[in-house]
Amino acid sequence: MVRVQTLEDLNHPLLAPYRTLREQHDHHHQRIFVAEGEKCVRRLLETDFTVSSAVMPAKWVPQFQPLLERRPEKIELFVAEKPALQKLTGFSMYQGVMAVARIPAPADLPALLARAPRPWFLAATDGLNNSENMGAVARNCAAFGVQALLQGETSSSPYMRRAVRSSMGNIFRLPVVECVSLAATLRYLKDRGVRTVAAHPHTDRRTIAQASLAGDCCVVFGSEGVGVSPEVLRVCDEAVAVPMSAGVDSLNVASAVAVFCYEVARQRGLVGQT
Repeated sequence: MVRVQTLEDLNHPLLAPYRTLREQHDHHHQRIFVAEGEKCVRRLLETDFTVSSAVMPAKWVPQFQPLLERRPEKIELFVAEKPALQKLTGFSMYQGVMAVARIPAPADLPALLARAPRPWFLAATDGLNNSENMGAVARNCAAFGVQALLQGETSSSPYMRRAVRSSMGNIFRLPVVECVSLAATLRYLKDRGVRTVAAHPHTDRRTIAQASLAGDCCVVFGSEGVGVSPEVLRVCDEAVAVPMSAGVDSLNVASAVAVFCYEVARQRGLVGQT
């Protein structure tokens, strides 16, 4: 259900999330997020997430109105051209298509594992605070069939605006477990027989090809500067590095995720399958 109206008052209460795009932590406390761009908004409208509003230039309305009308909730669609939308948000924008939705409830890890096919494949983030990197991590996880993303307590939310945009909306396909303590969550997984592997560039013990990833596993990714924290590293069964040329000390975290995910698929005999 959608109500279409011309954007006339930039101070309309429902437009507050668009006026406060720089206040991402306030959005997270409200459990809302902003999806930006044609693909992200389209993918959002194909989910069962609760959408409250959307804004876009008039040329996009014919494409989005059928999707909006099929939604069960009432959605306010504000129509305005890009100069007005840029004044509303304070940002220059390419398409001017945005929507506000509620962040879904965090995934319950025991329930998720109970219904997930084996072998399990989970990814976790530790101290990852760059939103663009977090979004790219989510995109790669979705592409390679990761069953859940474990967001450590020191990592930023994958529902920050830039993270959602960087994920190209693929975060909507990926269950997210919000960990109060990533170390405690990893201990729980180990008790369930899950092998916990730290993707850690500062180790000379084992390389990715030597790691055992064919069975149930959770791969932990840290920040590019520090890597996986000592507390989390101590919990992991092993630390594994991607071999690199001399003089290069680390990969971008999203690149590391793609490499590890491909290795998991290779060890499980999934390479070449669709």
